[in-house]
Amino acid sequence: MATEEAAGEAEFRVPEGATLSERDGVQTIITHGYSNFGDLALPADFEHLPYVNPDAPKGGEISIWAQGTFDNLNPYATKEGRPGALSTIGFESILQGTADEVGASYCYLCTTMEYPADFDERDWVIFNLRDDVTFSDGEPMTAEDIVFSHNISIEQGTVSFASVVSQMIPEVEALDDYTVRFRFGEDFSPNNTISQAGTVLARPQHWYEETGARLDESSFEIPPGTGAYELDSYDINQQIIYTKVDDWWGEDIPFNRGRDNYDTIRVEYFADTTAAFEAFKAGEFTFRQENSSLNWATSYDFPALENDWVVREELPDGSLPNATGFIFNMESGKFEDRRVRQALALMYNFTWTNDTLQYGLFQQRESFWEGSDFEAEGVPEGRELELLETVADMIDPSILTDEVTMPHTSGESQLDRRNLGQALTLLEEAGYVVENGVMMTPEGEPFTVEFLFYSPAFDRILIPYVDNLRALGIDASYERIDDSNYTERLETYDYDMTFASYNVGLEEGESLGQRFGSDGQGDVFNPANYANPAVDALIPYVANASSREEMAAGVRAIDRIMRYDMWMVPVWYLGKHWVAYYDFYRHPEELPPYALGQLDFWWIDEAAYDNLRAEGAFR
Repeated sequence: MATEEAAGEAEFRVPEGATLSERDGVQTIITHGYSNFGDLALPADFEHLPYVNPDAPKGGEISIWAQGTFDNLNPYATKEGRPGALSTIGFESILQGTADEVGASYCYLCTTMEYPADFDERDWVIFNLRDDVTFSDGEPMTAEDIVFSHNISIEQGTVSFASVVSQMIPEVEALDDYTVRFRFGEDFSPNNTISQAGTVLARPQHWYEETGARLDESSFEIPPGTGAYELDSYDINQQIIYTKVDDWWGEDIPFNRGRDNYDTIRVEYFADTTAAFEAFKAGEFTFRQENSSLNWATSYDFPALENDWVVREELPDGSLPNATGFIFNMESGKFEDRRVRQALALMYNFTWTNDTLQYGLFQQRESFWEGSDFEAEGVPEGRELELLETVADMIDPSILTDEVTMPHTSGESQLDRRNLGQALTLLEEAGYVVENGVMMTPEGEPFTVEFLFYSPAFDRILIPYVDNLRALGIDASYERIDDSNYTERLETYDYDMTFASYNVGLEEGESLGQRFGSDGQGDVFNPANYANPAVDALIPYVANASSREEMAAGVRAIDRIMRYDMWMVPVWYLGKHWVAYYDFYRHPEELPPYALGQLDFWWIDEAAYDNLRAEGAFR
């Protein structure tokens, strides 16, 4: 069990497996990992991750698909371009998490880490780096590479990232070849700063200096990384192949046993999911994670399935579903009035969409943190209510007393007449009037709303919603454009409404500001350009939480406010993985809750592969 140790008048909680030490007169903790609110699940001497098969055979190829196009292989370019799939694959961070534990990070490129034992004095962390890590070109990774990696991300990374992280971590220094110290700025919780320091990716200083390459420029030249895979070849908009690094330094360390089992990862590009599905049926690639309810319900009856060449599985997914829905461009003056957003939201019919178009396979999403202890429920109480009261002057009083805003219900018909009437009433209250069947704004102009998206597979979902809006008298339209133009227009907020997704986690902190706060306005992580001063004020409570309970109360308060603001029309979530694959892939019997792991800890049964190939199952 963890122990309590005294140092002078202060008491420090030493995580299980960690030790107390001293550096420059400061009592420190030396440990093999970091967890914000508890002990680490894995001891320092663990032999392998608990959910892998440590004896998984190595070799073979996994082939998957990607949609759209790519015009470079630098995923960190900020100036222009659309990077190719898996182009981050060769880069690894100092600390790494696991797929079965929330909020824990383990030394990966380091052997141990050290930080002040007193939480209030935890203004630095030292990583004692491994001395056997090499980049894929054979050059050793050193502390200077880590310093360089942090600095180049600040100098050439996205403005939103640099502005926050440069304040959070103003200084990084190499104490020797394999020891690096990160110093933290004031007003940031160690729960965020230590974790942020651990996410620094190892980049090769020598390569950047020799080539003159920039992190922010599009390129097909990929720098050497420390990861298991490197670029083998590419055919623009057609295919990308990654191969296992020869004599990879991390092959036999405990963290990697049973992982990175393929020799080759091949990505085939297709214009849309329909073309990709036809290619899968023909064996042009062999692993497919299905994203279409239509396909899953109606199209898995092709010869490869009938011949038992293909396996179709529903596998558990314990991850939080992303917060997905139809978002309003909050930068546009069209949706400034909440009643307008409410009215437009009422015209989306989840029940009819799910039953008629999605075969009843989904559940309606209610919360931004669906199904977790971060989800607001009922009326606010306890610590959540206390936090909301601190921003009472910034929010509608009903948020403090009423049930949390829930998605509306709809009937079995595509156009729910009851919701139509409510929407008309809300628009009238906001000053809109219908003239000759046309909804007119308070300024006397026709009310126009354009939906923007890129996937043909989504037409059947969006078009009925657009039709329902037209029933309100709104001049609603749907424009489908190619994915690269869509990305550009999304990043410049050149749209009215679109379908989008926000990443959320089972542990939250400073990054909330980038996604849901004023810090994120104009940022790619906040496509709706949403901000609310009350949310801004609550984010520090989450970032500086001293317990999981305090963090959860803060996130619930934020969830409650954002649901009231109705800047996203919530849609659906699945809670499972739909996968289909040719029957030579194998996976552990019990998968971890937070990862499917097909590129991580699955493997190939060589005999089964040979048999299927001999039968002509795939190309």
